Amino acid sequence: MHEVSIIQNVIQMAEEQARAQGAKRIHALRMRIGAMSGVVVDALEFAFEVVRRGTMADQAALEIETAPPRAWCAACRKEFDCSNWNLACPDCGEPSREIRKGTEVELVDMEIS
Repeated sequence: MHEVSIIQNVIQMAEEQARAQGAKRIHALRMRIGAMSGVVVDALEFAFEVVRRGTMADQAALEIETAPPRAWCAACRKEFDCSNWNLACPDCGEPSREIRKGTEVELVDMEIS
């Protein structure tokens, strides 16, 4: 399951940063998941409940922000919404070759003590 490895990596990274700052506990993790990332948010939340056991994030909350997809039109030189999975520019109809947002899987912030 792809989501399990994502959460394992996020918790490991969060623990490393928390220890570097002298923290003993992670209270919350905030992630940004792009709508086109392929990550299933429900599966990610389930994986978090299992993977966090016995870690510094054992009692932590997981907050997920979904990032809408945005593509770039080279002809019009502007970004446009492509949440309908249509990569054609709404102004000129030119197909985009560059998705600028919406594919990210990021640890954005965390609360520690």
